[in-house]
Amino acid sequence: MKCCGLLLPLALALAPRLLLAGDLAAPAPLPLADSPALAGAAAWPEWRGPGAQGHSASTHLALQWSETGPLTWRCPLPGRGWSSPVLASGLAWMTTAMETPASPEESARRLQGNTGDQPLNLLAKVELRALGVDIATGKLLHNVLLLEKREPQWVHQLNSYASPSPVYADGRLYCHFGTLGTACLDTANQKVVWTNQSPELEIMHENGPGSSPVVVDDRVIFHLDGSDRQSVAALDAATGKILWQTPRSGPMHDNPQYKKSYGTPLLITAQGRRQLISTGSDWLYSYDPSNGTELWKLSYGDLGFSITPRPVFGEGWLYLATGYGKSRVLAVNLEAKPEIAWNVDKGAPTMSSPLLAGGLLYFVNDGGMLSCVDARTGEEVYRERLGEPCSASPLAAPGRIYIPGREGRTFVIKSGRHFELLATNHLDGQQFASFAVAGDSLFIRTDQALYRLPPQ
Repeated sequence: MKCCGLLLPLALALAPRLLLAGDLAAPAPLPLADSPALAGAAAWPEWRGPGAQGHSASTHLALQWSETGPLTWRCPLPGRGWSSPVLASGLAWMTTAMETPASPEESARRLQGNTGDQPLNLLAKVELRALGVDIATGKLLHNVLLLEKREPQWVHQLNSYASPSPVYADGRLYCHFGTLGTACLDTANQKVVWTNQSPELEIMHENGPGSSPVVVDDRVIFHLDGSDRQSVAALDAATGKILWQTPRSGPMHDNPQYKKSYGTPLLITAQGRRQLISTGSDWLYSYDPSNGTELWKLSYGDLGFSITPRPVFGEGWLYLATGYGKSRVLAVNLEAKPEIAWNVDKGAPTMSSPLLAGGLLYFVNDGGMLSCVDARTGEEVYRERLGEPCSASPLAAPGRIYIPGREGRTFVIKSGRHFELLATNHLDGQQFASFAVAGDSLFIRTDQALYRLPPQ
């Protein structure tokens, strides 16, 4: 969850009565029996979960909730960060930024001659940290310093320095912060294994970091699409050293502001091989994840930049949104030579990712307009106004679609070709993160806290 091009996955919020871990009036923590995957491997290893499609197999996720319950626990979180939680080995991991504001004099010096619309609240220093919350008790167990940066670039008011979501793999947490650097944490002993703040990986984001990393085999891969330089890079997961860095090859608009993007790669298997699907400004790319070789690229056919939504893939077809400019939803047929099969420009999102479920494609734009189209034809099935801006990415569970609203409401609709609102839930505050699931428990991060909702 981003503007002027960023606005990362946003949506939800919370607060009237604080159900803190240990609060006698709060429900007792549920046993981990409802979450067998939490005993070992990752239950929710990255943004949008296993497979990165935004799907959960749970048939008992919460349907109704509010600040007064039902809640398993609420854990306050320090700092400011919009990264979505990942869940593994009994812990919920997120990143956060501890900010030290610059003085007014220092801000004026650094912005001298700047005619843009960047905010004036620059920082003297930012500390980038990993937070580990016990899933059973809701207690914050770990607060680990990963990286530190003095006089960092500004971020947009709707973004944070800790917006990219971490990835969990084989006992390690990989945390990426764009031009600020990347770090690897051993989750067993909470030790920082390596960091990388190489000059080769520095870019001008304009609005702050937004691209989340992926782990493929022994590589940590991420986008670096700045207004100055654009590439995709892979680090050695064991050492953090750069293995490859591939510049974007497609021509773009001359205006540097139209060259930046904030996308997250997606690993798929198509045409008999693994491909790293990558949304850059104006172009869709496919790379060989082992060495960064460009396999193919496809023009959007129109201006597309500041892309935040992550593509989804199913049955040989890829679906993506082209970000700002004139945002469109594109369907790309990968069963033969990649080509655009259809496009939709009504209600296309610039922040929230699409969701593919049951042969239907769901997407919601910044103004809260929900669209459902036939995934093969692009034909509109229905459009409904939800009544609240939406930025976070939706979640699918059997029979249900969960759509977080930016101002604190979550709309739960029945999946299928007929719109049916099952529930509207409200939490106070703001959320800039997408949901996570472990077993039958739903996890919601807000700008203030992490919540666990019990099965229903």
